[in-house]
Amino acid sequence: MNRLALIVLIATWSVAAAAAAPARAGGSHLQVADDTVEVDTSALSPDSLYALRTPDASLLDDPFVRTTGKDGLDHLYDLEFEAARALFNQIDERYPNHPIGPFLKGLNLWWKILLDLPDTSHDEAFYRQMNEVIDRCNALLDENPDHFDAAFFKGAALGFRGRLRSNRSNWLRAAYDGKRAIGYVRDIAERAPNNNDYVFGKGMYDYYAAIIPEEYPVSKPVMWMMPDGDKERGLSLIRRSAEKGWYIRTEATYFLTQIHYLYENNFSKARRYAGWLREEHPNNAYFHVLEGRVYAKWGRWDRVASIFREVVDRHEAGRTGYNAHMAQVARFFLSRAALYQNRFRDALTHLADLERLTKGDDTAAEYRVVGYLYQGMVYDALGRRSMAVSRYKTVLALEDHWDAHKRARNYLTEPYGG
Repeated sequence: MNRLALIVLIATWSVAAAAAAPARAGGSHLQVADDTVEVDTSALSPDSLYALRTPDASLLDDPFVRTTGKDGLDHLYDLEFEAARALFNQIDERYPNHPIGPFLKGLNLWWKILLDLPDTSHDEAFYRQMNEVIDRCNALLDENPDHFDAAFFKGAALGFRGRLRSNRSNWLRAAYDGKRAIGYVRDIAERAPNNNDYVFGKGMYDYYAAIIPEEYPVSKPVMWMMPDGDKERGLSLIRRSAEKGWYIRTEATYFLTQIHYLYENNFSKARRYAGWLREEHPNNAYFHVLEGRVYAKWGRWDRVASIFREVVDRHEAGRTGYNAHMAQVARFFLSRAALYQNRFRDALTHLADLERLTKGDDTAAEYRVVGYLYQGMVYDALGRRSMAVSRYKTVLALEDHWDAHKRARNYLTEPYGG
């Protein structure tokens, strides 16, 4: 149910994912009414210059914002949080009344949340930034309801706020944010149809709105109230953003990886997109683990073991982003690789480390219970039945995750055979 509810909020995800997209490429002139006129901007302050823009223009056209914002996002994807924050602060200081500043600061917090989703310590600060974005947007929209940036950033803030609320199982408030966000996704794409970044949000909506009723039939009573999607058109728009976008290439490529990994079952494309993310951002722990998951789904256990050994090494070296949660994930997949390759002693070593890492961590219950299940399977494979039975009984005494109880009961009846 949680996964379904999360995906049903795709309008929220679509706006959130497209949040960093730029407006149409700008230049040294300003668009005034329907005529392009040359204006001497050398004596104007940033706020005065921004005030001359028409409502359909965007601050993201500004060369300073394009360069500084893109550099900041690159630092952010490399998990260089302080470097990213410094650049985002420069933008906020130059345009203190515009929503872009608190939005970019919120992105900095978002990546800290994403790296360890069970940790809620950054939630309130993140919500404050998104609420500040919405407040600044409302002020601009009060002056002009057609203000392009205000519409875009308000939708983006609602998207991210709703996305986190859905992660926290706050479904009603998340759904409310998602419902409000739908119009912004479509409106922005219609107002800038030739922009390779803005079409990403529409592509995301088109794809997920098309596949959700197929993947989750129970969602149909909800989806009929939403505009129809188009799977192929959605994929085409997302690929366009991944190949030609300015700000959004990394985000679009990430979602292409997820789509081919989770729904299209296309190992070749999932591997290719995951490889691009790793090549562009080799220090990003989230992308590192995602690449390992892709290889695990298709049983490429040698590659899985290589990837997750490196994750463990980086965790032990204290690398940014390679936190305890990432180490738990790595030990889990290392134990699976060893189990399925009949390296049972290695599997027990990794499972012992997993047990140690999850001990006392209430947010790691799923890895703890499945870790005990795998211990039982390894002991069965080694012919140590009494130890295996003990582990299966431990599984049944814990909260169920990932059908561990069903599997444990099956193995109590018939030992795991390898």
